[in-house]
Amino acid sequence: MRPSFCTICFLHFLLPLVVFARPLFPLPSKTNEIERRPLQTFRPYNIAHRGSNGEIPEETTAAYLRAIEEGADFIETDILASKDGALICFHDVTLDDTTDVASRQEFSNRRRTYEVEWSNVTGWFVVDFTLEELKTLKVKQRYPFRDQQYNGKFSIITFEEFISIALDASRTVGIYPEMKDPVFINKHVKWDGGKKFEDKFVDTLLKYGYKGQYMSENWLKQPLFIQSFAPTSLVHVSKLTDSPKILLIDDFSVRTQDTNQSYWEITSDDYLAYISNYVVGLGPWKDTVVPPAKNYLMAPTDLVARAHAHNLQVHPYTYRNENQFLHLNFHQDPYAEYDFWINIMGVDGLFTDFTGSLHRYQEMISPHPKGETANSLLVKIAQMISQYEGL
Repeated sequence: MRPSFCTICFLHFLLPLVVFARPLFPLPSKTNEIERRPLQTFRPYNIAHRGSNGEIPEETTAAYLRAIEEGADFIETDILASKDGALICFHDVTLDDTTDVASRQEFSNRRRTYEVEWSNVTGWFVVDFTLEELKTLKVKQRYPFRDQQYNGKFSIITFEEFISIALDASRTVGIYPEMKDPVFINKHVKWDGGKKFEDKFVDTLLKYGYKGQYMSENWLKQPLFIQSFAPTSLVHVSKLTDSPKILLIDDFSVRTQDTNQSYWEITSDDYLAYISNYVVGLGPWKDTVVPPAKNYLMAPTDLVARAHAHNLQVHPYTYRNENQFLHLNFHQDPYAEYDFWINIMGVDGLFTDFTGSLHRYQEMISPHPKGETANSLLVKIAQMISQYEGL
């Protein structure tokens, strides 16, 4: 019998020091050959943005387990590096907003000011802490209007621990890691042999068997999208792995962190033609696809149509249930927002903080076939082929 989500959360709360002996969530053995229900590919992907972080603090074991329980196709994470070169799952380059670092007297002298993406930022930076030190910190909910009951109960996890959560799931669950702020990380963290952040990132994926082009046999067994806001990082990792990649796109006013290009430059047809040699899709902020005015959506841009014309998928971010994040067109109904983006805009995947909501919507509109396994799908394909043999 597999442990329940609540049991895992309880154990994680009771045994906070176990991380120093071994990971709380064991690393995958890579020998488990049980047949899992395959990844669904017949409808847009449900991408659990930092786990089910609308319910549980982001980037934690519990948030990812909850997302899988709720039906996520992919669990998404942000990858940064510690002072001693360990890859961890954490969104901000500073620890201030989602950990208890400010209350930890032993770290009071670690506050620094660094340049991050063209601006000076002050705080407690991930790159100034070893992995052992980061593991002592406790994670908290980012938004004060969300459930606070899990604050202080979970720790930062490593990239390998994140991978283990996906590989040990009872069905096929993809991973969607972001190389976060690679310019900043490469400036402050150094590895032996002149390796870069991107090299260590790909090394970890290959170590656990993540390889293969989009929809290849290997990819369907261990689905993966690699994402980054830095085009040069995506070009670099293209030399290291053929796994599918996604170029993330920010607000109109934000320039790329590595090439200092504008939004308009990286969404031009010429640029889409260029970047399509390295990526399979775009991950734009949804308000750049359909701009709002006074919290009402205006006419959609043609970005989705132009991306599709270049054979690029579109996976916008981020969909959130709370009223302050829902444009007034949707009348406080997150299902109405999903309906608009899936059926009107025709996107290929959605980053959501509320995996369960998106899954319930899609199961109502386009339900997953019941009892489908990889073997049963192969049987169906064989039957279809046999109809044409001898013609």
